[in-house]
Formats: sequence, C-alpha cells, structure tokens
Amino acid sequence: MTMLDTALGLSAEALKLRAQRLDVIAGNIANASTPGFKARDLDADGLLARLQAARTGGFGAQLADQVAGGLQYRSALMPNMDGNTVEMATEQAAFAENAVKYRASLGFLTSRIQTIMSALRGGE
Repeated sequence: MTMLDTALGLSAEALKLRAQRLDVIAGNIANASTPGFKARDLDADGLLARLQAARTGGFGAQLADQVAGGLQYRSALMPNMDGNTVEMATEQAAFAENAVKYRASLGFLTSRIQTIMSALRGGE
C-alpha cells in the first residue's frame, strides 16, 4: 500500500466500484428487451466491506481481485416469458440509489484531496 492509498483510504476504491456498478445496471437497462438476458448486479457495499477488512488485516487486497466475486445474477420477482430477468423498476431504483452513493463517494474523495492539498501548501 502506498502513502497515497493510505491518505485516500477507501474513497478512491469506492468511487471505482460505484462507477462499475452504474455500468452494470446501465447494461441491464440497455438489455431490458433482449430475450434471455439475465440481469446482473455488483455488490459494491459487500466488496467495500471486504476491502476494508483486508486492509485492516494488513493483506492489502486490490479492487481487481475482489470485483469478480461481487458480480452476481439478479433473480427476477416476475420473470418474463422470453427468459429476460430485467425489471425496469428494480433497475431504476438500484441506479438511483447507486448514483447517490457515487456522488457521496466523490464528495468524500474530493474532501480528502483538498485536505491533502491544503497540508502540502502549509495549511493555507
């Protein structure tokens, strides 16, 4: 782990995970009418918890090592006749929730960077 990783904490990793989850959900929405398409989701909260535990334990886990285990198929409440499991209401809610968390992660990261920049300038 570098000094920058230590200074930024999980904020940078959280931002990457939130962006990846937005991509996954957007892919689900784009394939809402594709027969046989199976909706997927990324458990960003679970991955962040595992990354935090790995860092706390001194293992220094990397994001790429964790993402593969977090991508899962979402089961549909009411599957379509064509086998598509995308439910627009579910996808829209997940997208909106993740967008809020993305903005929060971006805010935390921006704040940390500003604090570091202030420290480098001598507290100005």
